Amino acid sequence: MQRRLTTQQALEMILREVDPCDSDGEDLQVQPDSDSELSDQSSDEETASAPKKRACLGTETAKDGTVWREEQVGTCLPFTPIEAYAADGEPTAKARRNITSRLRSFLCFITLDMLRSIQEWTVQHAQQTEHVHWFMDLPELMAFIAIVILRGVTRVPSLNDCWSANLGNPQIIGTMARNRFKEIMQHLRFDDKSTRSDRAKTDKFAAISSLWGSFVTNCITCYNPGLHITVDEQLFPSKTRCSFLQYIASKPDKFGIKFWVACDLKSKYICNVFPYLGKDPSRPTGERLSENVVMRLMEPFLDKGRNVTTDNFFTSLSLAQKLLRRKTTILGTVNKIRREIPQSTRQTDRNEFTTQVFSTSAATLTAYAAKRKKTVYILSSMHGVVQTDNTTKRKPNTVTLYNKTKCGVDVMDQMVREYTVRRGTRRWPVAVFYNMIDMAALNAHVLYQACSGTKERRVDFLVELARELAHSHVAAKKARKEQLPLTQPSTPSPGKRAMCQVKHNCKNNHATVRCVHCNRYTCGKCRLQIPWQCQDCE
Repeated sequence: MQRRLTTQQALEMILREVDPCDSDGEDLQVQPDSDSELSDQSSDEETASAPKKRACLGTETAKDGTVWREEQVGTCLPFTPIEAYAADGEPTAKARRNITSRLRSFLCFITLDMLRSIQEWTVQHAQQTEHVHWFMDLPELMAFIAIVILRGVTRVPSLNDCWSANLGNPQIIGTMARNRFKEIMQHLRFDDKSTRSDRAKTDKFAAISSLWGSFVTNCITCYNPGLHITVDEQLFPSKTRCSFLQYIASKPDKFGIKFWVACDLKSKYICNVFPYLGKDPSRPTGERLSENVVMRLMEPFLDKGRNVTTDNFFTSLSLAQKLLRRKTTILGTVNKIRREIPQSTRQTDRNEFTTQVFSTSAATLTAYAAKRKKTVYILSSMHGVVQTDNTTKRKPNTVTLYNKTKCGVDVMDQMVREYTVRRGTRRWPVAVFYNMIDMAALNAHVLYQACSGTKERRVDFLVELARELAHSHVAAKKARKEQLPLTQPSTPSPGKRAMCQVKHNCKNNHATVRCVHCNRYTCGKCRLQIPWQCQDCE
């Protein structure tokens, strides 16, 4: 009775009877002579100066049907990489024309139209909830943002300490009163609240989506990234109540709003970003979330020969094929449990510092044993040759390049956190607005240095940016103070009390006491609260 063979056993039997072949289909001499053996031994010890002729060590079919060819390290692989993008990252011509100062650089991302929109909805909310005559002009909103930025530079225990005599920042104290800052923060809004419920049915981000969309468009149009773009996630720390709040145990802050970010490797410029809001009904059926995220982030930068670096959450062979059709390569770690990975690479016990190379029509797979029981899998569609270096660890060039290009988003997030404007809040749109200011300030710093040709510490840039943002409001405030009449205001007729002439916190209260500086009648609500002192301590 004949023994029935499985498909895998039959394939192995066929491969044992077939001689290896090169890319041209010609037979190779399997038994090398003594000279070739010596040359092979020397090539294992050090990297060859030129790639060897391709020699197939066998083929293997993965679970999903992908056919892989095992290759010798240092041999030419069967595909030719696309022509790489040659230019470095630089501002666009439009950005170069507009940027003449730190303020103009910041306004490239948070534009005046966006600020007018914030002003409109903030004033509308305040007039509906507090007082019909409540008003805030555009310079005052810019001064408010300046204080928000300065609070990220100077850390104090609480908000009130920013205006204290001992811990306060003189620049903050001279820009705006503490109560006025709290008042603007209380009414800060980014959309029309009356129509939000209808928009929220189709858009979970409705409370700030219009403003966020404008910000992302400005980020895309102001900068041309270089060859390498890094794609990763950012968890913005927040515990506000919203339907898309994420919990990630491996992150330092655990809870937050997750953003998908594409970042230029060299400058750490944020090229594209969008939030994760849960299941997206617009995503095509059957398409992986990871592939959809990468294609959306890279859409403005495709067809130019750029390379995208991803981690094992995103990297897959199908994504590499999609990007290659758009003249874009991928380099990233890949999870060994994916169905397209060959079974032979999954062995746990490997010799330390050994490399195994597989190739297919669109990419190469490098399995490198960094430790005896730890193997790193790198998928690349940009390498035509996989070679090892001359060091003790004999790292392949795919692993070395991945280590250099994987850190773009992580370094960007670290830079943002160093001077973040984030503060505790119960409203998630305000938390998103904080993240927007952080990103806009970082991008503005990159653009300002590129356009002006000067190197400036980021903390110095932020302080000067805050001064330029608040300049108009502080100048107007100073002018109003100088224009106050030095003579005393009119005195009410005998037997009558005067009306409050400040009307900052009151509607139309009576007053009997004048301000010691401007001589205006001031009621109890509009007076400045100062500690009570006796005459001996004056």
